Amino acid sequence: MIYDSHMDTPSQLIRLRNLGIDNTHAHVDFPKMKAGNVDGAFFALYTPASMAQDSATRYALEMLSAVYDAADANSDLAAVTFTPAEAAENREKGILSLFIGMENGSPIQESLALLRTFYRLGVSYLTLTHNGDNAIADAASEGKRWGGLSPFGRQVVAEMNALGMMIDLSHASDQTFWDCIRLSQAPIVATHSSCRALCSHRRNLTDEMLQALGEKDGYVGINFYPSFLSDDFAKKPEEAALLEEAEKVEAAFIKEPGNPEKVKAWQKMQDRLNAEVWRPGVKEIADHIDHAVKWAGIEHVGIGSDYDGIEITPAGLENISKLGVLWDELKRRGYSQSQIDLISGGNLMAVYERVLSCSE
Repeated sequence: MIYDSHMDTPSQLIRLRNLGIDNTHAHVDFPKMKAGNVDGAFFALYTPASMAQDSATRYALEMLSAVYDAADANSDLAAVTFTPAEAAENREKGILSLFIGMENGSPIQESLALLRTFYRLGVSYLTLTHNGDNAIADAASEGKRWGGLSPFGRQVVAEMNALGMMIDLSHASDQTFWDCIRLSQAPIVATHSSCRALCSHRRNLTDEMLQALGEKDGYVGINFYPSFLSDDFAKKPEEAALLEEAEKVEAAFIKEPGNPEKVKAWQKMQDRLNAEVWRPGVKEIADHIDHAVKWAGIEHVGIGSDYDGIEITPAGLENISKLGVLWDELKRRGYSQSQIDLISGGNLMAVYERVLSCSE
């Protein structure tokens, strides 16, 4: 089985992507998921830290609706899914399972009622922060407002435990991480993070964090973003300059996704990034998996690609259809098929089961 714990595909739906067809330059669509033998994924409702709370709530609801609309329009291919048991049924039928996550807690504002509402609508996990401290907790990118969880954030952790909603600590500050490890009664997840020992980015997890996740019976999904895989990424000035230019081109596309010229410019830029920037690839992802397995344990590691939320992909893994090369690399390194099955999705489904059972 193959399940990815974090994709930003809902944002692409707002940008007019049709998931029912094989899109050029897309990281994810249903044909690509099928080609990669993927059984399902968590589609994350991402809202920027800069967005005001009311706007974030509305935007999250629009993305949520877009996921349901995409599933309804392709009911022979995919279905919004609420539990691992439903995913198992979908797998038997050859139907893709679309779980829903929320990246950044801003849309719940400062309301446990809104948290419960989003859970009832299908949101299975909440990534507490994004690139900025919010009303719930401090983020890895700032980490200066609360010294970890806020008083409201402590209520959020307790409420998520009661609901059976996964607490996602990707993007959280180190102190937020340790607050949640201490306070949560259920396993903790980091849906799209990598290993700080191999790449020093503050978004990555230390060995002590990986060990704590394992001891908490939790899960880490290794992130595919090159910045989180290797400190050597974009070290050359010309590469850094191109990435900065790419941000502007992508922003123009996001502003006018229906403008053919903006679409073409962004696709051309993606081709340039792949051709002109050195990118870590399958080897580096496997290195992070190896390291996470060493510290968290084989039953607590998976993949959280961050596809559709990254402007540049690892070499050899330009979209979800190419995942097979990663399993081949793990097999070459001596992983058994049963171990690969855990990493490719079994561990993710198991931790969600454990979180749900803690709420009963």
